[in-house]
Amino acid sequence: MTKYVSLLVFLLLVAATAYTGTTYLPGPFYAALQKPAWTPPNELFPPVWAALYVMIAIAGWIVWRAQGLGPLFWLWLLQLVLNGAWSYLMFGQKQITPALIDIGALWLVILAFIIAAWPVRRTAALLFVPYFLWVSYAAALNFEIWRLNS
Repeated sequence: MTKYVSLLVFLLLVAATAYTGTTYLPGPFYAALQKPAWTPPNELFPPVWAALYVMIAIAGWIVWRAQGLGPLFWLWLLQLVLNGAWSYLMFGQKQITPALIDIGALWLVILAFIIAAWPVRRTAALLFVPYFLWVSYAAALNFEIWRLNS
């Protein structure tokens, strides 16, 4: 029972990051930007992120149980900060270039987490693979939006 209380802490940390995404919504700024034809509809983002956030929380909990406050935990926490910062930069500050830099850093940290978690807890690494794929797509989208609107 106690081990699942710690899972709740990870879910709450991720929920705090998700709250950033609900605080800084795309709005008129994003609607007015030129976007590539392969931009997904806005309605796709909430369910995708909901599923990813659950996997992110579980992965963080798994590595914390394996290593405590070790390097994997700090990589996990860093990706969470970068994740939350992206919505603030892109939609809160309406700054495409800093958001692109942030998502590039996020992509690298997610990849580093996957590589570092693999020998420790493969389940945690595998839980980050869909996240990595989605952020790869989102980074390409961010780049195209930057290119089209520069």
